Formats: sequence, C-alpha cells, structure tokens
Amino acid sequence: MRLHVHSYGDRDAPAVVCLHGVTGHGERFRCLAEERLADRHVMAVDLRGHGRSGYEPPWNLETHVDDLLETVGEPAAWIGFSFGGRIAAELALCRPDMVERLLLLDPALQVPPGGAYDAAEDERTLKTFASADEAIQARYESGFVLSTPREFLEEEMRQHLVDAGDGRLTFRYSRSAAIGAWGEMARPAADVARVPTLLLLGTESYVPNNPQPARYRAALGDELRLVEVRSGHSVLWDAFEETADAIVSFLGA
Repeated sequence: MRLHVHSYGDRDAPAVVCLHGVTGHGERFRCLAEERLADRHVMAVDLRGHGRSGYEPPWNLETHVDDLLETVGEPAAWIGFSFGGRIAAELALCRPDMVERLLLLDPALQVPPGGAYDAAEDERTLKTFASADEAIQARYESGFVLSTPREFLEEEMRQHLVDAGDGRLTFRYSRSAAIGAWGEMARPAADVARVPTLLLLGTESYVPNNPQPARYRAALGDELRLVEVRSGHSVLWDAFEETADAIVSFLGA
C-alpha cells in the first residue's frame, strides 16, 4: 500500500522519514519539520490503519515495512516514535541500504505481553468526546502526557479529531489496526541493525526499554548515541526542545 505522506521542505533536500506511534498520525511531526528540520525534506507518513492512509489488514510488522518501502523510494534518515520506532528498527534490519541514520524516540521495541493485552483490550471500546476541550482533558488525565503545553494538544485535536457519526468526536484511526499493533509490539525485539542510531528515552515513560540501551550499546559501540530527556512517553510533546536538539545534533553529526 502506498501511504499518505505529509511532506515538508524542499524535495531536493536530504530526506527524513518520520513514523508515528499506534493511534497517531504523521502531522504530529509538523512542528519538528517546520521549526527544526527546515533544511531537510521531511516525509511524515500515516501508517496503515491510521490517519488518511488505507485501513485494511494485514497490520503486522512485515506489512508496515513493505508499505514504507513502497512509499519511500530513496535512502533517508528514519525517525520512529513508539510503535513507529519498532517499525523503523525492523526496516533498518532488513533494508540497511535504505537507512542512513536511525533515530528511535522512546521506541516500543518490545512490550510485555500482559501490558500489550491490556492495551489491546482497552482499544475495543470506542472513545468519543463532546468537544476538543474534553479530549484534551482526557489526554491530561490518561498519564500519556506529563508536561505537554496545551497548545500542542490543541493542534493535535484540530488535526486528529473527526465526527464519530453521532455528533460526538473521535480520533482518526482504526481500532482494529491498533489492536493488531499491540500484538506486534509483544513480539521479541528485532536484532540491532548496524546503522548509526540515536536512542532517545523519556525518564518518566511508561514504555519499558530495559535492556534495550545495553543491547544497542553492545551491538553498536560508538555508533550509538544514547540520550535521556525529562519526559513521559510523548517526548516530542513533553520535552520538545530537548528532543529536537538531540535530533538535529544527531542528523548533523
């Protein structure tokens, strides 16, 4: 499947591909692209089952990788957040020729099966909201964000909320695809690809990433840059400046 792409910057500039997390969408990278990566051609995709891309199955890791290879026809730096990080790690392993640098933002490289089951069960219930303000309040109460400025969430609601069909609002993604994604995140972590890698972790994230830093350090040595930011899981919202600084520095290295 050829995916929907949110494109920023000069198409002749060095390419950066951005992969969002489960239930997300590519426009979440707009601020990073326009404010900090203006000298790059940023392609922020909507993964299968999300945003404005097609929703039909299968939703496994192999299909996500195939979709990306069909959509992106050139080597690039790849930025993956959460589930997008897991997909980027898989792509780098099978097609290192397509990956100039790999940037993993609090990646969900392997989620414990119990946690993945609970998250998948939660997705079975359609969540709707009377207004964007109610959706923002639900985000703050969920623990998904810790210190995210309200303006980031206001933009998120403008981009991501759609009519649920009953006068209420819901988010633009397939719950079935999200359930499938949680199952994929419970699979054993991929082997470490031999490409220069940034592993950026939120200090207060609920995503378990041990023993990933040690595993990546053992495999990559000086080719790994490990950065921690004071943040929950949503590092581009809770700690935008610190995360963006690390990304720009690594891409320029």
